[in-house]
Amino acid sequence: MVDPIGPKPVANDRRIGAIARAVSPRGATSAASQPLTTPTTPTLAAQLAASPPVDVERVAKIKRAVAEGNFPLSPDTIADRLIAARYEWMSHDPA
Repeated sequence: MVDPIGPKPVANDRRIGAIARAVSPRGATSAASQPLTTPTTPTLAAQLAASPPVDVERVAKIKRAVAEGNFPLSPDTIADRLIAARYEWMSHDPA
């Protein structure tokens, strides 16, 4: 038999009992009381902030090739890659 869709009464016998608090041994320190610090975090952030997120030399090389007319621009390839990027983006989008 199939259960009907809709609100169902809650059974009182399905309650969860009280849970006792865990006691930590003396002298033990919890990980939450001490912040996690790594010496590389500020260094890495500073390195990433100091440089641009793109390869400037490659961009300049492509711009030069486009200006000189010897960079192969293919509208079909550009369209295919834009569509592929859109599909990849949609796969990560929560429904």
